[in-house]
Amino acid sequence: MDLLKLTVIAALAAPAVALAAPKASDAWSRPAAAGTTGAGFMTLSNPDKAPDALTSVEAPWAGRVEIHRSMMSGGMSSMQKQPRVALAPGGKVLFAPGGYHLMFLELKQPLKIGDRLPATLVFASGARVKTEFEVRITPPGAPSTAKPGATPDHAHH
Repeated sequence: MDLLKLTVIAALAAPAVALAAPKASDAWSRPAAAGTTGAGFMTLSNPDKAPDALTSVEAPWAGRVEIHRSMMSGGMSSMQKQPRVALAPGGKVLFAPGGYHLMFLELKQPLKIGDRLPATLVFASGARVKTEFEVRITPPGAPSTAKPGATPDHAHH
């Protein structure tokens, strides 16, 4: 057998690594003024058979992005910066108010209802997943608290 055939056979026999990149769904953020801090929420899923971890987020409309987790301890709420969020094989992690969330710091522009803001999620595996955060008042799928015809500034009477 010649070298080319051996190389092809070896390549086909090698186990496939990271066939399925992590996915983000229902990514959203609340409205915020330029120069302030926004928050990002989503559901991360790992369809792969290997563990992975979210290690950073790139958002051109924010000065920087940090991963945080809110926790209750002794009746007190605290928020801690996280270096990474582990994703088990086949697992999901919810980023929601009161738990894991992203902090969009030093906003370069206002986050207005209806905006779709691009971001890239960076994982320990090297995967780079592009997503968009939709600016909304309530999470995707939640009933709106706004009255029909109300402007966002007057949604809660």
